[in-house]
Amino acid sequence: MALSTPDDDRSRRELTPTGGGTPDPLREAADVMRAVRDRCVWTQQIDHRALVPYLVEESAELIDAVEDGTREELREELGDLLWQVLFHSEIASRDEDDPFDIDDVARGLTEKMVRRHPHVFGDAVATTPEEVLVHWNAAKAAEKHQRRSVLDGVSERMPSLALAQKLLSKASQVGLDPAKVQLADESAVGSLLLGDQLHSRGSEAGRPESEVELGDALLALVATARANGWDAERALRERLRALEHDIRAAEAS
Repeated sequence: MALSTPDDDRSRRELTPTGGGTPDPLREAADVMRAVRDRCVWTQQIDHRALVPYLVEESAELIDAVEDGTREELREELGDLLWQVLFHSEIASRDEDDPFDIDDVARGLTEKMVRRHPHVFGDAVATTPEEVLVHWNAAKAAEKHQRRSVLDGVSERMPSLALAQKLLSKASQVGLDPAKVQLADESAVGSLLLGDQLHSRGSEAGRPESEVELGDALLALVATARANGWDAERALRERLRALEHDIRAAEAS
């Protein structure tokens, strides 16, 4: 039988619900995080910035579980991502200047979601997904009234393809037609779209007609970049910077 240490006994006392009630698993997880922060020397030297790589890694593993994992893997990866939220919240709770804890995080989230769903918690009506988005965007605009541009709040640390999709959405909000965004080299892109490697499953003019075909097209573009010694990631990010300039110009006009 394993020996019990004072720390083990203290941990059990901390995690035992008072009044004999049913344990709250979320509260227990937060209590475990607090105990780990108190008594684990590795955890004690971690700050928000040092934790970022682990947040990126756990997010990627959750995506893998969603797209190609089992239910058990999905549950585990959700827990690992929750641990990151608890970890950041526990670090924040000890900030000398502006502390907040996991309860503050949960309270703020609850208040925000109630505000953004007036058709659920208020008198507003939404019978279609489009109407739901109208309410969501209106509530978000009221919350972020200090923002001066549709680009405010868009993280440049997003993966480049996700950022491209987000920026095209923002472009449509300022009157730029995403389908008609000026390309840096129309002839070159047209040549790629008409190339043999993009003629997938008989799509008209080589344009993808499904996500599978889109994946084929994107992979073909990356293969073209590799064959020419180009950096596909850098190429897209540089083009996105030009699109950001176009969006800001449209806002100013």
